[in-house]
This record gives sequence, C-alpha cells and structure tokens, in this order.
Amino acid sequence: MKKIMIVAGGQWQIPLVKKAKEMGLYVICSNLYPDSPAFPYADACEVADVRDREKNLEFARKHRPDAIVTDQSDIAVGTVAWLNEQLGLRGIGSAVAERFTNKYEMRRFGRAHGFPMPDFQLCHELEEAAAFLDRYGDVIVKPMDSQASRGVRRVRSHRELEAAFPAALGYSNRDQAVLIEQYVSGTEFTVDGICCEGRHHSLAVSEKRHYEKYPNVASVLYFSQTNPRFDYDRLKQQNDALAERMGLPFGLTHAEYIWHDGEYYLVEIAARGGGSNISGKIVPLMSGVDSTGTLLRMALGERVGWYDLGKDPVPRTRCCVLEFYDFPAGRVSSVHGLDFLEQSLHIVEHRFLTKPGDWLGEPEDDGVRPGHFIAYADTQEELEEIRRQVKRQVYVEYDE
Repeated sequence: MKKIMIVAGGQWQIPLVKKAKEMGLYVICSNLYPDSPAFPYADACEVADVRDREKNLEFARKHRPDAIVTDQSDIAVGTVAWLNEQLGLRGIGSAVAERFTNKYEMRRFGRAHGFPMPDFQLCHELEEAAAFLDRYGDVIVKPMDSQASRGVRRVRSHRELEAAFPAALGYSNRDQAVLIEQYVSGTEFTVDGICCEGRHHSLAVSEKRHYEKYPNVASVLYFSQTNPRFDYDRLKQQNDALAERMGLPFGLTHAEYIWHDGEYYLVEIAARGGGSNISGKIVPLMSGVDSTGTLLRMALGERVGWYDLGKDPVPRTRCCVLEFYDFPAGRVSSVHGLDFLEQSLHIVEHRFLTKPGDWLGEPEDDGVRPGHFIAYADTQEELEEIRRQVKRQVYVEYDE
C-alpha cells in the first residue's frame, strides 16, 4: 500500500484525506492541533505547525511516504515543496513555491513578464508606506504571505495606515515587511485550474461579490460557464499563460483578478486549490474533472495529461454558487434551517459555524465568516430559486 503525507489537517483538507483513502492510500496527516478536523479520517496523525519544516521532516522520515501534498492552504505550500526536495519526492520546488506564496515576488514576476497588475511596493517601515499612500491616495495593505484575507485592509488616510500597517506586519509569516498596492476598482473574479505536465488548464471561473461593510471579504462566488458581460475565455487564457510562465510543473491553482480599465488585473495566484472546498466540490461540478484525485495521482508520479483526466460531461448551462451567510452581530439564541440544508438535493455542502449561546461577530476576514453553503443547478433560474429558499429557511435569532 502506498503512503501519502498530507500537510495541514483542517476542515478544508478533509476532502483530500477522504479522496486518498478512497484511492486505497495510507494517509499520514500533520496539523497543529491534536483534535484537527481531518485527523479522524487519516491512518496516522502527527501534531506540528504546518510552517515547522523540521518537525514535519521528522515525521516524514518516520513514516516514509511515497508523496507529500497539501490543498486549500497557502501556508503549507512552501513546507510541502521543501519536504519533497529533502526526500527526493515529486514536488513543485521551493523556488516555484516562493513565487506563488510570497506576494511581493509574485508581483515582481508578473510585472516583469507583462501581466496587468496595479503598482506596488515592498515596505519595511511605516514611512515608506506613507509615501506610497501620498502618491495614490487609495491603497491596499497586505501581509507578505498570509492567507484568508487576514491583515488585508483598504487604506485611504494616514490614520487608517497607522492601524493597518502593524496589523499586516503581524500576519507576515517570514519577512517582516508589508506589501502596499495601488487600489484598483472593478468586478472581481476567481479562476481555479489544474496544471498537468507543465500545461495549465483553467477549469472554473466565478464572479465575486463582497460584504458591504468589508469590501475585501467575499460574500458570494457565482460560478458559470460564460458571462454576458465579461470574456471568460480571455480570462482563462491569461490565467493559463501566467501559471505556465511561473513554472508550475503540476498541481492545482486558485487565482483572483479584477476587471479594470479593459484588463484583467492580477490580485494573486496560489499553487493550491480554492478554499471553502472550491477545489473539492465546485471544480468537479463545473468541469467534470476530479481535481483532488488528479493531484494525488500526479504527486505519486503518474504523468497525467489533459486527455488523461477522465472528465465527466457537464451541461454548458451548469452554474454553482459558494455563498457565505450575512447575519447581524449579536448573541445567538437559536439557529434555523439546518434540516432544509441537509435535505436539499442541490446543496452539496454547508457549514454553520455558530450555535446558540455564541457571539456572532462581523466578517472582518475570510476566516471569521459565519458559514456557507455550496449549491448547483443546470440553469441560472433554478440556482436563483435555491438561493431564495436558503434565505427564507436559514436564519438566526438573537438574545434580547
């Protein structure tokens, strides 16, 4: 029996662990907490921070896996690349991993190769960021290598910058520096794809919407095959070219773009599948490609080309939504509608992170949204009706 080590064992790694077990693999999973959500599904569990390379190397040498992977976790990508190099296993390489996880290096590479993006600057001191703010008047401040929008803030004044800069610095995992970018407005998109033998294929595109109070935090990702207002084929071609130019040999990708001044501006691109189970649930629904299973096959050394993916047929009108709940803040007394979510045939996943007695806070970053559901249909009209039903059925009541 072949062994696979999965670095990161949170909620979003459960599909990867389950898929590995379905494929008959022996699964070793490492994560920071002894009660990590993915641990019950694995054969062997080891407790270590995903960023602790030496500790994970110790576990890898102990178990001697045939492959090491992660998914839906930015902070694990570099660790996995390094572990594979140390053990001579198939990986994307540390240099490529750095290009996909260090947001400054990502920006430098993209600009050097002619891909549209906003102006940016690496800042070690508040004074450097203040000078950049004076130049543009409206900027985005973000950590160098965090995830889930933690520490990302839009800034339009020096007072806001004085709060945002140290917050972003605190979320930068390695370099004590902050990336500051010119703010560009426009419609936002996500693109998820897969790279096989150095050739990238964009598989699922969504148009994003955001919480009104927190414009950096997505509330809805609406996936469709086409969009009457935007050229998705052009976006896919640009995304494929970028991933290939960045040197990704194989693996999953998740990218974000903004349509601005007639161009798709890169927000960021990652060498892992989209979080909140985009790679595990939505990509197969929208493309017919088993992205998680293919990742495991490639990591184990199988040379998988585009025609080896075994794509299931998908209707051209298929659409899908990843929608996050938007409830007011307050002390929750009761939660309604969970039975409806369980029984709906077209809701393929739902999570509700709040229970009676909890304080429901505001969604200041991706990691503190109150929950979500994933639904699909073969027409937009059907999907809109499902969304309306969820809004009617799923709600919370509060203590007075």
